[in-house]
Amino acid sequence: MSSSTRLLALGVAVVAWAALLAQYVLMLAGTWNDPGPWVATLRYFSFFTILSNLLVALTVTSALRSARRAGFFADAAVRGGVALCIGVTGLVYFFVLSATWAPTGAQWLVDKALHYVTPLAYLAWWLVAAGHGRLRWSDAPRWLLFPGVFLLWSLLHGAWTGWYPYPFLEVGALGYAAVLRNGVLVGVLFLALGLLLVALDRAMARRRAVLPAGAGDRAE
Repeated sequence: MSSSTRLLALGVAVVAWAALLAQYVLMLAGTWNDPGPWVATLRYFSFFTILSNLLVALTVTSALRSARRAGFFADAAVRGGVALCIGVTGLVYFFVLSATWAPTGAQWLVDKALHYVTPLAYLAWWLVAAGHGRLRWSDAPRWLLFPGVFLLWSLLHGAWTGWYPYPFLEVGALGYAAVLRNGVLVGVLFLALGLLLVALDRAMARRRAVLPAGAGDRAE
């Protein structure tokens, strides 16, 4: 890995880990007495935003190690899937969720880091440093597994506790039919963007293949 791409990975890792930690502290501070730290922790890890940012943090942190030691997170399909998840996180927040609340102070900063800075920074790293040409069209439907499990968990957890992480998953207010319809719509978004991501990966691999010798070498 070149010094520039290592620096980019380090920058993404610092932003992602710092935002995750800050969000956890803010959430605990606001819920220490009700519903309490254990419930708050469970809810913290029940937000797709947190999970996708955590995947980013783990992926770029592993990229700072050697390819052999990076293990699971060095796989091209994993890195592409993380790009898809964090990209959808930013898009859904910008177009759907940002109008539902108005954070201030430290929460505003953390909110922007989780939903805008980290997604853009990771996608930039994926574009320039992750290596391309190894994604398959079949990866796009496989990437639906993670959001599918998240939806199932949200419905089960919500049926048990009455709490849902996002307004479009509120079964009590919308009913199961509407929530499942919302889930299908988000699934279509995942699939469409996943196919677009694979197409982009292949296009970038072809572009590097026609560059002069040395100009298109992989960063790692």
